[in-house]
Amino acid sequence: MRSLENFLTRIPHRLGALALVASLVGACHHNPFTPRNEAAADLILHNGKVVTLDAENRITSAVAIRDGKILATGDDADVQRYRAAATRVVDLGGRTVIPGLNDSHMHVIRGGLNYNLELRWDGVPSLAEALERVRRQAERTPAGQWVRVVGGWSEFQFAERRMPTIAELNEAAPTTPVFVLYLYGKALLNKEALRVLGITKDTPNPSGGVIERDARGEPTGLLLAKPDALILYSTLGRLPKLSPEEQVNSTRQFMRELNRLGLTSTIDAGGGGQNFPGDYAVGMELARRGELTLRIAYYLFAQKRGQELEDYRQWTTMTAPGNNGDLLRPNGYQMEGAGENVLWEAADFENFLEPRPELQEGMEPKLEEILSLFAEKGWPFRIHATYDESISRILDVVERVKTGQGQQGLRFIIDHAETISERNLERVARLGGGIAVQDRMAFQGEHFITRYGAEAASRAPPVKRMLELGIPVGLGTDATRVSSYNLWLSLYWLVSGKTLGGATLNQPEARLDRVTALRLATVGSAWFSGEEKLKGTLEPGRYADLAVLSADYLSIPEEDIKSLESVLTVVGGQVVFAAGNLASLGPPPTPVEPAWSPVARDGGSSAR
Repeated sequence: MRSLENFLTRIPHRLGALALVASLVGACHHNPFTPRNEAAADLILHNGKVVTLDAENRITSAVAIRDGKILATGDDADVQRYRAAATRVVDLGGRTVIPGLNDSHMHVIRGGLNYNLELRWDGVPSLAEALERVRRQAERTPAGQWVRVVGGWSEFQFAERRMPTIAELNEAAPTTPVFVLYLYGKALLNKEALRVLGITKDTPNPSGGVIERDARGEPTGLLLAKPDALILYSTLGRLPKLSPEEQVNSTRQFMRELNRLGLTSTIDAGGGGQNFPGDYAVGMELARRGELTLRIAYYLFAQKRGQELEDYRQWTTMTAPGNNGDLLRPNGYQMEGAGENVLWEAADFENFLEPRPELQEGMEPKLEEILSLFAEKGWPFRIHATYDESISRILDVVERVKTGQGQQGLRFIIDHAETISERNLERVARLGGGIAVQDRMAFQGEHFITRYGAEAASRAPPVKRMLELGIPVGLGTDATRVSSYNLWLSLYWLVSGKTLGGATLNQPEARLDRVTALRLATVGSAWFSGEEKLKGTLEPGRYADLAVLSADYLSIPEEDIKSLESVLTVVGGQVVFAAGNLASLGPPPTPVEPAWSPVARDGGSSAR
């Protein structure tokens, strides 16, 4: 098989073409200004509404960029003094500019390797349309491949307010296998999928799950996550993968889609079946070649139950946080630490369709040994913990390690924390930890209310209280297997206090204003990769990562926040995505491979 290096050389270097477009745009502007004692800008955006998110929350009209960083912000007259003959000048036509969005918890590496395989139901307004997408894709999918819907939807978004039935999937795709993942709770398989996988009346329930059966004992096609999601993910892992060449294309398509939504950075939280270093090779090579259009920081996720400490001992000899150095400029692919799973016995499971799970008894000594290794090696770590009961036990171990080894400055992150208590919030604050929150309640809130009640849902998670205590908070999605990768849905959830189905979770006093919410999705998330002084605001010296929006986030109706996207996305001073009347400034889209991919027909998120 051809090496990764060989087939990557066939990929056009879009940033080179971009530089040519940029120079042509700059040449179209007669420049009457000669800067005096000022560095000339490479790019000036003016006649806009520039939301800087600096300490004063200044809103200006223009921004100048040089060498991949913000040179200046101010009114048009102030910024024009940085204009020179070679400066690209873009008239924003009054559009709003924000710092580039940064998802503090996404599975972007795994998502990129699989993006071209997945049919998205994100934002699809009706079940009828969702099933029509399955039907169309089944007709295009070649023999040996599957139609797969993997996260990003909820039945409450549909006009019908219900899930599809197995019979409907059979009708939509009678001869093509179909796999539909529903949150962390279920997977739906059509009749052809059961045949291909060899699941019959005689197939026993696997560890960690249940195969639903009818009165005759025949499998219905419904897989249930009881007590955990192993049955769902192990089944998904049996499906065909893309070729190495197609995985490169898929990663590029996924990054472009995230750029379209205004993302310039993301932090990858690892994931099951995401092995180091093999599954990281595509991203690493794209970073080496300067072809990433996102800054990606990643954490290493323990893969093998019972072998966690051994794996981390090996990995800490192979790599270290921040060791990728110059790759961070202009685009990064940087290892940041360990997690979100560092010990299988120390991770709970957030399937709100089922009762809360208990962490395994006696897990603390094992976790302490692993966290002590991180303290010794200076590795930040993040730990998946949904429930307060889990967080209590985890913090007991964190306290012992940080106190015993004098690592008060070592960063650690609690991921999710939907039911964290006041006591444990205070402990996180005292220990110097951060909390990464996601919009999973926007997708699962109705189920949470049914199980735990509306009052508990109103505090799940208590984001406003976290901020009052001074805890660093980063906003994310936890995409792609449950939530959508569209971070605007997370912002909508924080601002509105509602699920995507319209159920009220938080009362007005517990909701965030739009500027505060945006901070969590920008500079707030930057803390989780140790970059809060480098990006997240539009201030001189910070990375020139920004998005020009399709509408004004600060003033549009609340419901319209879900539909926002970027018309111009800039990473390190380079335009990586452009649309509408600015489309000529950006790189053209790369053809999707394989040609039958759902992305080629239906694109990605429809939440717009």
